[in-house]
Amino acid sequence: MLKELMTRLEARPEECYFWATHGGAELDLLVVHGRTRSGFEIKRTTSPSTTRSMHAAREALRLDHLDVVHAGDETFPLRDDIRAVAFSRIAEAIHPLR
Repeated sequence: MLKELMTRLEARPEECYFWATHGGAELDLLVVHGRTRSGFEIKRTTSPSTTRSMHAAREALRLDHLDVVHAGDETFPLRDDIRAVAFSRIAEAIHPLR
């Protein structure tokens, strides 16, 4: 899923990072493109929810947005600043960075 997501974003390898803290918080994909910081979590569930790691990453990295890519069929907001995106719909929900 990460490769497909990076391809959809048209992100260069040097723009893509895995982020983690010693405390255990982590983010599957951090994309830094210019001044924009985008975060992505990959979940195999069909009903994703927010986690402490997501909130920690959002705050620590000052993300412009955070998407949780999941195995379900729908794209919907999890919170005002975090969105659940169906993997089957990334082509319509996630736009290239350029």
